[in-house]
Order: sequence, then structure tokens, then C-alpha cells
Amino acid sequence: MTRDNLTRRIFVASALAMPAAALFPEALAQEDFADLRALKPGQFVWQPERAPAGPVVILVSLPEQRVVVYRNGVRIAGSTCSTGKPGHSTPTGAFVILQKDQNHHSSTYNNAPMPFMERVTWQGVALHAGNLPGYPASHGCVRLPLDFARLLFGITHVGTPVIIADAKTSPADVLHPGILTPAHQPQEARSVVTQAAARPHPAPGAAASGNAISVLISTRDRTLIVFVDGEESWRTPVGIIDPGTPFGTHVFTLIGATADFNHLRWFTVGLDAGATQGFASELLVDATIRRIDVPPEAARRLAAMLHPGATLVLTDRPAGDETRTAKGYTILTHDQG
Repeated sequence: MTRDNLTRRIFVASALAMPAAALFPEALAQEDFADLRALKPGQFVWQPERAPAGPVVILVSLPEQRVVVYRNGVRIAGSTCSTGKPGHSTPTGAFVILQKDQNHHSSTYNNAPMPFMERVTWQGVALHAGNLPGYPASHGCVRLPLDFARLLFGITHVGTPVIIADAKTSPADVLHPGILTPAHQPQEARSVVTQAAARPHPAPGAAASGNAISVLISTRDRTLIVFVDGEESWRTPVGIIDPGTPFGTHVFTLIGATADFNHLRWFTVGLDAGATQGFASELLVDATIRRIDVPPEAARRLAAMLHPGATLVLTDRPAGDETRTAKGYTILTHDQG
């Protein structure tokens, strides 16, 4: 297999994900937010006033055929969707938007229109407006209602995280004093929090221009890799505390700082079944972030790059050349292994 034929991904995530009847159940029960299970094909909910600004995270449920949109850690929208049919499955995992095109046409399927296309892999998987029959029917893309796709297109940027899951999982709100900075160095940690929170997150519609910061930590390889605009920028070895205990796979998106500037807020989704359910912030931090020993100089270098909207992926899986290519990155689960 040539390098060009490799899927543009960083790694293949856990093969142990379990099926579930409902994804993001808390989104369905929250007061003043519609029950997404009641939506018929083509219907959606759009409530941007719930969080007028902040970083956006898009969650796609394959079993539920639903999309949930969070901004600044708050649910602002939900929609029906249609994902890949048998033989053309939609890959699961953590992705970032690599390209946006309002009037895109498919180069593979007879120049088919793909309005408000937001690409998540260079092999043709994207979010876009399309037909919604009420079941998986696409060639791997995530089809959305036309008006919903248009509205979503208007609040995202190149680098916006897109998480596609086929297992039961729940977002969590994680607080940490300067992620990857030792908590026993309070002055340095507070400096990280203050500086990161002061940096603006990429504006909606923005193209990649040094603003799309993504970090991969592979505990298997004991390596931290930093990506800028989807391309590897630098890497460093890291130490692992209690390496015999699994980490799972977790996606952290930086939301901002707490009001007292003592902690950064991270919107967190575990890609393994139930990975964040029932975890208090402190317990989840103890089980993941605090077990990573980053060299001080590397931690300072990373802290100087962080801004709201930056994404950190922590996983047990390897990150070798067999599962990663240079431009753009995705994190795929077992269905692509």
C-alpha cells in the first residue's frame, strides 16, 4: 500500500467499543432542549441563543442517526442525519474539519451536489446537505437537512472537532489547572490558564492559518505529537504513570477558563463505551491527564500554543506511520482497522 492510499488518520482506536441504544442521552433530557428522539427525518432543532459564542464541537451518533452540536460546552442544536450504508460505512472516531466548500460537487459520484460540504477525511467523508430517508443510506458521508447544514456551516471553521461514535458515550466537563502542567506548580499553571484563555479561538468560517491546534498523546508509543492546521509540527517523548492501567481514548476540546482563572475548562468525550459516564472531573483527570509526564520544556512550548478550540486526543493506541499520514488527521475506531 502506498502512502497516498493510506487513510489520513493518526491511529486506529479501540476495537472494544460496545453498541448502545442511545448516544448522548443527557442531550435528550436537558430542560428547554427538544427530545431529539422525536424528530422525524429531515427535522432539526437550532437554539444558538443557548451559547452565543465559543468553540464548537459536533457529535454524530451512528446508532441514533442524530447529530448534536455543542458551543462553549452547551448544546445548541440537534438534527437527524443519514450516515453510511452497509459496504460504505461512516468511519467512527475523532476528526477535525479539513476543508469547507459551500457549493461542492462530488468528484467520485457523478458530480453529485454536496451543498455546505465540511470535509473530515481526504478520502471523501464529509458533512453535507443531502437526502434523509430515515436510515443509513450514504456512501460514508454524514447527510444533513439543507437548512441545518447551512446553519452549521456558518458556525464552524477549519479545525472544528467532529466526533463520530457507534458506542454509548457522554460528554463531560473537565477542569484542570493548565493541562499537562503539574498542579504542584500553581504559579506556572495559572499563567498557562490566563494566557490560553486570552487567545481567541478561530472565527467561524476561518480557513486554516496556524490556528487549528491538535495534540495527540499515544500512551502506547509514549509520544506526544502536535499538529498545526492538520500537519505535524513537533513531537516529544512522554512518561506514563501506572502504564499497566488502560487509558482508553478521550477527546478534550478547550472551552476556556473558569471565572477565577484557576482552571481551564475542557469539553471531553470518551470514545470507548461509557468512558466518561459517571466520572467527576477530578476522577477523570486522575485517570488520564495526571498520568502523563510531559517534559517541562515541551509543556511550556505547548502551553504557548493553546487557545479555546484546541483539541487534545489521549489514547492507548499506537500512532505509527502505518496508521497516520502527513496532511490532516482523523482517529478511527475498529471498523477501519
